[in-house]
Amino acid sequence: MTAILTRNSYGKSAVRLLKVVRNGGYHEIRELTVDVMLQGAFAAAHVEGDNSVVLPTDTMKNTVYAKARELSLGEPEEFGMMLAAHFLDASAAAASSSITLKEHGWRRLVVGGAPHDHAFERASSELRTAVVTQARGAAPVVVAGIEDLLVLKSGRSAFSGYPRDRYTTLRETEDRVLATSMTATWRYAPGTTAFGRLFAAARSNLLEAFAHHDSKSVQHTLYAMAEAVIDRVPEVESIRIVMPNKHHLLVDLSPLGLDNANEVFVPTAEPYGLIEATVERATPVRD
Repeated sequence: MTAILTRNSYGKSAVRLLKVVRNGGYHEIRELTVDVMLQGAFAAAHVEGDNSVVLPTDTMKNTVYAKARELSLGEPEEFGMMLAAHFLDASAAAASSSITLKEHGWRRLVVGGAPHDHAFERASSELRTAVVTQARGAAPVVVAGIEDLLVLKSGRSAFSGYPRDRYTTLRETEDRVLATSMTATWRYAPGTTAFGRLFAAARSNLLEAFAHHDSKSVQHTLYAMAEAVIDRVPEVESIRIVMPNKHHLLVDLSPLGLDNANEVFVPTAEPYGLIEATVERATPVRD
């Protein structure tokens, strides 16, 4: 035999879901995108074409919709934990299940100075995320996060002191625009609950650190943001942050006979710097 199947998984991706909770004429809405993935003893389906233990992915899709109808969605992490446990029960061949959820934000419209009962607008491109992974016989592992949170600070940001060679043209600066479309994911300690409160706490600490930090680089601010979450949200065991640098380049107005005192910039999409790091809670020193 020349080929060996070493790893396999399968599932249903991009299950889009909008739930409307109707309290008379007053409505609440939630929108999620859900991915379901199973790993386990599915080698026969690949090697022999034996589908006897393959739960159809269409069944996975239908299950997501049915559970959304039968149950309150709650926090994304809670809905993910329920689905992860369900699919382990539904598939005897599965050794683990993983549920990825992305919540799309909607904000109630204000019309005539008052919140409207059933009209909404998209809040932003930011997504609230959750990934729940559960191995058979083990407690679920819950990772929460934020995706595509666009933030910008127009001061207290610098970049200088870097090595230079004959290909370096970038000018050092002590006052630049720092912008990023941030993605952050953090892992909770086993047994964690109160996911809504903890998500709000992690998000607010990320943004507060971004705003207040005297940045020497994107790396410098990334670490300060991660450190703030580790220090102030004890339920978080580790956090990974990805920060693409959304460059804003100072426009040269001298050909037009004008100066530019760090006021007019051109936002650029590509190419961009990409900075990422993982920060973990230090293991306490034991006597």
